[in-house]
Amino acid sequence: MKLKTIASALTICAALTASAEGYQINTLSARQNGMGHVGTAMHLGSESQIFNPAGLTSLEKNLEITGSFTGIIATASADNITYTNSGLQTMDGLYLIPASTHHYDQTYTTDNSMSTPLSATIGFSITDKIKAGLAFYTPYGSGINWTNNWPGAVLNQSVSLKTFTVQPTVAWQPVKGLSVGVGLMITWANVNLNKGLIDPLSFNAMQKLMLPAEYYYEYSPTTIPASINLNGSASVAAGANVGVMWDINPKWTVGFSYRSKMMMKVKAGDASLSYANEHAATILNGSLGIINNSQFKAAMPCAAVYNFGVSYKPIENLIVAFDAQLTGWSAYKSLDIEFLDQALSAYNQHIEKNYRDSWTFHLGAEYGVSDRFDVRAGLMIDTSPVSATHYNPETPGMTKIEPSVGVSFRPVKNFSIDASLMYVAGLGAKNRSCTYPDVILNTIGQMVNTLVNPATNTFSADYHVHSWCPSIGFTLSF
Repeated sequence: MKLKTIASALTICAALTASAEGYQINTLSARQNGMGHVGTAMHLGSESQIFNPAGLTSLEKNLEITGSFTGIIATASADNITYTNSGLQTMDGLYLIPASTHHYDQTYTTDNSMSTPLSATIGFSITDKIKAGLAFYTPYGSGINWTNNWPGAVLNQSVSLKTFTVQPTVAWQPVKGLSVGVGLMITWANVNLNKGLIDPLSFNAMQKLMLPAEYYYEYSPTTIPASINLNGSASVAAGANVGVMWDINPKWTVGFSYRSKMMMKVKAGDASLSYANEHAATILNGSLGIINNSQFKAAMPCAAVYNFGVSYKPIENLIVAFDAQLTGWSAYKSLDIEFLDQALSAYNQHIEKNYRDSWTFHLGAEYGVSDRFDVRAGLMIDTSPVSATHYNPETPGMTKIEPSVGVSFRPVKNFSIDASLMYVAGLGAKNRSCTYPDVILNTIGQMVNTLVNPATNTFSADYHVHSWCPSIGFTLSF
């Protein structure tokens, strides 16, 4: 039996919500990672292009080149998982399919590959007061793999999101102690996501109700009958990274920088289907096949970022700095996806997100032990923009405490090797939930015309995350 109307209720594009919470990267400098990734009010030479373009005026040499590479080794887990199905009621109030609750005692852990954000900058002097440069970095990105078959697979199986920015920059010091800078951000991205389409428990209920007994095949609660892959590249977007820095006196410096919002637009992404086995393909392909190899368009925000910073030099070789970073995630109110084929317009999606703006706080210190050796320590506190009732395992959001340490060594004049280690400790997120329509049950309700209230599933769990972030980099000046 082929259910030809299943696709009419399909919510395949919910997978793209992985482009939201927690994908801003704050590990773009091996040197600054060692002091909590602080830098808005620090004179960092060529690397200031990333933190505050105004700081580029501190470039002392004619030419400076930097490079940084970070390996993010992250683990997320979910336990105390509960899946609740509202069931399907007939017009007289009886349950055609009863409501149900399923609890999973097992802890499910991600199988992530290492993420590798990186940066490279080059800065040079035009005059004593005017400096210019070019930076390449990865300001946003996300990678998580919950594997294909786990209780939350209908929400997310895996996601890989990568953005890349090239930024030409110019900075000017109009008067002593005051600097301004501006960079043009030229950004592009690619995204690859996998998610389950059909909840196995609802699929089992549908089979019992609508298929002859000889065609029934029971799927385990973690075996997903059908999954979809969404793969797309975002067109180039442009934005600005601007900043101002003021040296109040030899000890105190304040700074402000702003990175503008950019919309990353996927204009022709590709969708493809896969099935758990031949039984699922036989039943579902007749209805879901219309989606296979189709194309869609969508847009996702790279949120605006406001950085406020202050640094203080209590003694000659010691600097202490603090940054407050506000990310404008409230721009992410909804996700809208449209299929390019007008015949598929019934499957277009409008998904409410309603994120809120969030703060990240950075504190760090650097001490010059000698002409060849510096040591650093820092702390970052990162808060989440996601509410407890709009929670999804795409990028598990929670407040994170991130201590770090770092060193720099100059084996020869004008060359520095920088290394750091940051640990990310999530504070945990308990009883977080996400409610979404039940594709199968709503389709059955439409077919038999007995649906009173739309059937929904609620997935709730306790989440935990932690990661290690080692960085290595270099600075070369002439």
